[in-house]
This record gives sequence, C-alpha cells and structure tokens, in this order.
Amino acid sequence: MKQDERDYPAKSNAAVPSQKEQGAPKRLYSGGLAGMARKGIYFLKDNGLRATLQKVSSRQYRLRREKEFMQRYRFTEEERRRQEGAVFSRPLKFSVLVPLYNTPEPFLKEMIDSVREQTYRDWELCLADGSDEAHSYVGEICRRYAKEDPRVRYQALAENLGISGNTNQCIAMADGDYIGLFDHDDLLHPAALYEVRKVIEEQGADFIYTDEMTFSTDRKKPVSTHFKPDFAIDNLRSNNYICHFSVFSRALLDEVGNFSSDYDGSQDFEIILRLTAKARHVAHIPKLLYYWRSHAGSTAGDISVKPYCITSGIRALNDYLKRMGIEGKAMEAPDAPLLYRIAYTLKEMPLISLVLTETGDRQALARCIRSIRQKTTYPKIEILLLTKDGSFEESPLPAGPQLRVVDWDASLSRPAAQNLAAGQAKGKYLVFLDGDTEVLSNEWLEEMLMYAQREDVGAVGAKLYFPDHTIAHAGLFIGIRGSVGRAHYRAARGNLGYVGRLMYAQDFSAVSGECLMLARESFDALGGFDEEYEGAYHDVDLCLRLRRAGKHNVFTPYAQLYRHTAKGDGGLVGGFQEDERRFQQRWKEWIAKGDPYYNPNFRQDRSDFTL
Repeated sequence: MKQDERDYPAKSNAAVPSQKEQGAPKRLYSGGLAGMARKGIYFLKDNGLRATLQKVSSRQYRLRREKEFMQRYRFTEEERRRQEGAVFSRPLKFSVLVPLYNTPEPFLKEMIDSVREQTYRDWELCLADGSDEAHSYVGEICRRYAKEDPRVRYQALAENLGISGNTNQCIAMADGDYIGLFDHDDLLHPAALYEVRKVIEEQGADFIYTDEMTFSTDRKKPVSTHFKPDFAIDNLRSNNYICHFSVFSRALLDEVGNFSSDYDGSQDFEIILRLTAKARHVAHIPKLLYYWRSHAGSTAGDISVKPYCITSGIRALNDYLKRMGIEGKAMEAPDAPLLYRIAYTLKEMPLISLVLTETGDRQALARCIRSIRQKTTYPKIEILLLTKDGSFEESPLPAGPQLRVVDWDASLSRPAAQNLAAGQAKGKYLVFLDGDTEVLSNEWLEEMLMYAQREDVGAVGAKLYFPDHTIAHAGLFIGIRGSVGRAHYRAARGNLGYVGRLMYAQDFSAVSGECLMLARESFDALGGFDEEYEGAYHDVDLCLRLRRAGKHNVFTPYAQLYRHTAKGDGGLVGGFQEDERRFQQRWKEWIAKGDPYYNPNFRQDRSDFTL
C-alpha cells in the first residue's frame, strides 16, 4: 500500500470495550457471524423486535460513518516529509516492545514494516520470541530484518514464558527513554511515534495513549473504532479503555515494576492501573494511531474462549484497590463481559436529605414519594418537599421517612428555592430530585453514596429513563451546539451504549440535577447553586465548579429511575434562554476547549457519539 493511501485521522476518538490482552476478546460480545447471531438473538429476546431493528440500523449507520471518516483523512507524502524533518528540543528514543509467539508470517512482516515506516526515526523494536519449533520461520524472518536494520533487535527465548514473561524479556532488551506496547499481529500508523513524541515535547507527559481501530483484512475498512475520552479514573476502573497504543517513560516503569504473570490475560490492564496511578501527567492523543487486527487466531471471536481474561482483570482491579487503600470489591459488570463494577464499601450510613422539587404535577409527585417509600432500602433519609402550594396531603401515601414541606415563594428562582430547602436539610448528603421521577432500583441511594463519599468526587448522577424505556439522562457533555447535551439521549434501555458506556460507572463533566447527590460539605463550600440562574443550567454550573475545585463528577448506571416528563429537546438541556446565555458566557473557555470525556472527532452538534 502506498504511503499516501493510508488513513490518517487528524483527530479521532471512538470505542469498543477493548482489552485484547494476549488474545483476549477485542470487542464486547464479538464473535464473527456466529457471535453476531448469538448477540442478535439475546438482544431480540430481551428487548423486542423494534429495539433490535433500531440497533441493527444504528450499527449499519455507524459503520458507514466510520468508513467515510477513514476516507476523509489521508496520510500524504507531504505530511510524511514534514514529520521526518521535524526538530525536537532533545534526543528521545522509543523502545517498542513486541513479545512474539507463533505469529503468522504475513502478520509478522506487516507488523515489523509498520514500525520501520515510522516518520520518527529514533526507535528500536525489541522482539522476544517464545515461538515453538513448528514456527521456526518467526526467528528466520526477524533475523533477516535485524540484519537489514540494526534498530530491529531480536532474541529467541529458550522457552515460552507467557505474555508477561516474554514482555519482560523485551524490557530487558530495551534501552529507550520511553516504552511502547505493541501486539505481534497489529499495526502502527506511520505517524504514531511522531505524534507521541510531539505530545511529550509539548506537555511533558510520562504516560500517553491514543485512539485505536479494529480491522479484519483491510485497515481502510474498520470493523470498529475506539475514540476514547481523556484520562478518566472511574472509566479506567470500569473498563480498560486505554489499551493501545500505550507509551510511558522508562523511569515510570522502573518505579512501578515490570509485568506480572499473575495477571496474564489482563496484564496490560494491570500495568496500566499501576502506571497511571504514579504518572505525573497522562496525555491522550485523539487520533487513530493503532490498528488492531481481528482474525480467527486472535480469539477475538468469542469471549468464552479465554474466560481467564475476565477473572485476571477482576484480580488486577481488586489488587489495585488494595494498593490504593480503597475499600471495595471489583466484579464483572452485569451483562457486559470485560467491563467491571466496583462495589465500594460504605464508610458510614449517614442521614441523606432528599430535596424533592415539585414540577407542577401532583399525581406525578405522589407517585415519586410512593416509589421512594416503597422501594428505597437505605434506612436513614428525610424528604424536604419544595412546593409553591406550601402544603401537601400525605394521607393516601404509604408511611415512610419524615416529609417536611418547604414553601417555594413565587419570588424565588428554582436554584434559590433549592438552596433554601438545602439550608433546612439535616443530612450529611444531599440528593436533588425532581418530582416527576420514580425510583426503579431499590439500592439507588447506596449506589450513589458509594461514590459521593469519596473525597475526590463531587456530584453523582443516576440513569434516568423515559416511560418508553429510552434514556433521558446518562451524563452530560458540555459544548454540544455550544451548550450542553445528554449522552446517549433516547437510546433504548437494552442498548450497551458507545463501547459499553451505558453499562458502567464513569466520569462526566456534569450530571443532571433531576437526580443528583453530593456531600453537604461540598455544596456549602461552593455556596450552593448559583441563584443568578432562573430555572436551568444551575446544576451543570455546579458540576463545573466542582470540577474546577478538583472533583470528579460520576455517572452510575446502577442507580435507576424513571423520568415521566418527556420534552422534545433533541437531547439538549433546554429552556430559559437567558440561563443558557449566562452559562455560555461564564464557561466559554471550557466550552471552546471541548469536553474531555467526549472525543473531538465526534460531531459537536449532537451527543450520540456520531463521527
């Protein structure tokens, strides 16, 4: 393939739960035609014909957009010459590590060629070969390459030490300033090392990762693309979304130590957890620089082929929690192989105050209170009902936690009234809840509290459905049409979301005030909601102020409610134009910079992860 025919997205970021650790599955529920058929049958059974047809249509549309995206960005000879002529402030050598084991001949040659074609020239390719005698051609090919190019370094191992042991042999061979992890049957974009070197030059990063693409036979025809968010700790604890292409300083590796065979199958995930925990600066390059090959021998076809990838990933995550002094237990996420769920230990069971804001529908309000009292398992709550009527008749409702009515004076804006109610609350944690919601999951408060109790967390949001079982709220992105957009808005309830992102807890710029929990201390420290807003955007404004104070805002899919009032707002946070203008002016620099949790390669006029 000629150089000017290669795909080179100038920007990009998409995803699939990616964890191909020495043959681990590359895609959630993947598996060729048989796997797709199984997936389709299960989805049809769980979600019905209409949702299934929508999902099929959506996938076809996404694949078409991905192919168009790849066609739009080309790596030209002019760009190659520009990169080859670039001058950096100091010499810096990359050691690209590739543990080999019975690598198919054409894949091996293409892999080595993709490194030799790098526009950045100061590299070495460290090949540690554990192949058996039946695959002696692996050594023969590597020796020929090493003879032609001294930067290709080859070592035949006396025995196969497994993926971690073989990688450690690569490390022993390496003398570069930075280490890059590379699988033996995959490909690098020719600009991969240049782009990484550029980020090191500009940001001083000691851990860098890029976006990636999975292909079968033709790299110009992606099977899937993974456009990733910037570094997000809760995302990583739920999903090895970083995966490939990962590069880190040798000094950082020396600090945390080499690979451990105890985690074979998820060894990349385990070491990424250790490296990012110690890194001074983690940088993300939103470009498709890693090409991940899907083929029969890669075991990407069936999750059941290597179940140890799941168990080793859980073990890695639990050991990470112990090292970090975090009390909790990691487990496989429900209905989502290769994704994880952490049940953080509740440090205490303090009083939680629910600030329930009436929306004008008394029938909906009664349903909301009924669902709280009938379904909530958390034992210590109080309800402060914020109502403009100044009264509420409880007699038809089941007995439950104390309910106090707070009069919402007509002169007060919504945020001012909520601040008033919060001032009367006695709880250590506050939950702001709209009166048109209905509790679905019994342990919704426990699920939110396990995050809100963390010192590094600000606001926690829940997963809200419309009555037709489509997504109303699952996290908010800033910058969508210059405003705020809802992630996965109107996606079907059975939808996994973009690369499984509807299935696991993760960081967002903001979460919806229709169901939002935070520590009373954090709320008071910021002075509560900004009362200059009339009735919208004050929740997003609060979340961004929490972020500015160094806190993470977390969405958890395990706290679930209905939202019974549907608005045709197309996924935008709507209403109150003055509030929107105030928000846009106040946060214009953040909006212009883009949302760190929404890849810049996605369309910025919608929040559904469309390229």
